[in-house]
Amino acid sequence: MPHPAPAGSEYRASLPAIWSALIAVYLIWGSTYLAIRYAVETMPPFLMAAVRFIISGGFLYGLRRFSGDPAAKAVEWRSATIIGVFLLVGGNGGVVWAEQFVTSSLAALLVATVPLWMVLMDALRPAGRRPGLPAAAGILIGFGGVILLIRSVAGSADTTSLAGAAALIFASLAWSIGSLYGRTARLPASQLLGTAMQMLAGGVALLLVATVVGEWTDLDITTVSRRSALALVYLTVIGSSAFVAYVWLLRVAPTPLVATYAYVNPLVAVLLGYFLAQEPMTLRTLLAAALIIGSVALVSLPQSRST
Repeated sequence: MPHPAPAGSEYRASLPAIWSALIAVYLIWGSTYLAIRYAVETMPPFLMAAVRFIISGGFLYGLRRFSGDPAAKAVEWRSATIIGVFLLVGGNGGVVWAEQFVTSSLAALLVATVPLWMVLMDALRPAGRRPGLPAAAGILIGFGGVILLIRSVAGSADTTSLAGAAALIFASLAWSIGSLYGRTARLPASQLLGTAMQMLAGGVALLLVATVVGEWTDLDITTVSRRSALALVYLTVIGSSAFVAYVWLLRVAPTPLVATYAYVNPLVAVLLGYFLAQEPMTLRTLLAAALIIGSVALVSLPQSRST
C-alpha cells in the first residue's frame, strides 16, 4: 500500500503537473464504478476482475523489474498476497459482484465509507489511535447516510439489491482491513512494485474464486457486448494509470490535498451514473451522498494532518 508523505511536506513538483494528476485521479477513479457496471453486464464478475488485475499487475511488475527494482523476498510476497486478497478479492470482488444488482452510484457511496471503517477499526484495536471529536462526529454522520441508503434499498421489492448493498458493506470492511494491515506489512521499497505484486496475487485469487463458483461455465465470449469489452479495457489500462498517478502524488504533494480524492470520487461517480447511465437520483440519495461525503471530509482531514 502507498505510504503518504508527511502532511507538512512542500510541493515537490510543478502545480500544473500535480493538479493534472489529481484531476485524473478524481475523474478516472470516479468513473470506474460505472465502467464496472458496464463490464459485468455481459461478463462474469470475478473472471472480469481477475483478467483486469492479472494483466495490469503483470505489466507493472515486468516494467518495475526491467527498471531495476530488485526481486521481492518471500515475506514481501506473503504480505502482498494478504493485502491483495483483502483489497482485490474481498474489496473489489465485492464491488463487481454487487454491481450486477445495484447502481454504480450506490456502490460508490457505500464504498466511500472506507475511511470511516478504517478510523473505527483503528480505534477499537489494541493500542489503536482514538479519533478526535471531528472524526467521531464524521463516523456518526456517515453511518447515518449509510442507513438512509440501506433503507432506500430495503424499501424496494428486489431482494437482490439488498444482497448487493450487503456485499458492498462487506467489501468496504475488507478494503479497510487490508489497508490497515498494509500500513505495517513488510513490502518492497518500491511502492509500484508492491502494488504490482498485490494486483497479481489478488488477480490469481479472483481467478480461483471464479473457478470455485463456476463462472467458466457462464462465460460465453460470443455474448460479451462491445460496451462490456471496452469497459474492461478501460478498467485495465486507464484505471491502472490512475493508481500510478496516485502513488506519484503521495510522493510530491501534501497529504491533505491528495486525500481529497476520497470525497470527490463518489461525487464524480454519482454524477456520471446520473448523466451517462440514467441512474435514479432521489432526494434520499442526494441527502445520503451529502452525509457520507461530508463525513469522509471530517474524518479524512484530521487524520491526514496527524500523519
